[in-house]
Amino acid sequence: MNDATSTTGTTEDSSPGFDDITRDIADVPAVEVITTVAVHLMSAAAVNLGLAENGEEQKDLDEARKLIQALAGLITASATEISSFHAAPLRDGLKSLQLAFREASVVPDEPGQGPGEKYTGPVYG
Repeated sequence: MNDATSTTGTTEDSSPGFDDITRDIADVPAVEVITTVAVHLMSAAAVNLGLAENGEEQKDLDEARKLIQALAGLITASATEISSFHAAPLRDGLKSLQLAFREASVVPDEPGQGPGEKYTGPVYG
């Protein structure tokens, strides 16, 4: 046995071991995985739209477009699986990002041509 690790999987400084702080992925409900991924996509898109602190420095509309497109696909494909309770706020967040993208664009896409709109339909402000 390693000097720094006890039989309980914790180190001598009483911090939990890797096995103690992780859950088996099989125990995580699908709705939690889907919503977590959606929130990560939303956050990354918002940063790339320049909506974070120091936004203009991090603004990258090409990256934002890709993230919004992926988010729209995920939400559309999983909406019936995760229930309206979970899907509705994700759809609201997606629409907000789509509108923010339209505002941030120098030459806005035609309605129905913006990121994710092939999944959601045209988004109007």
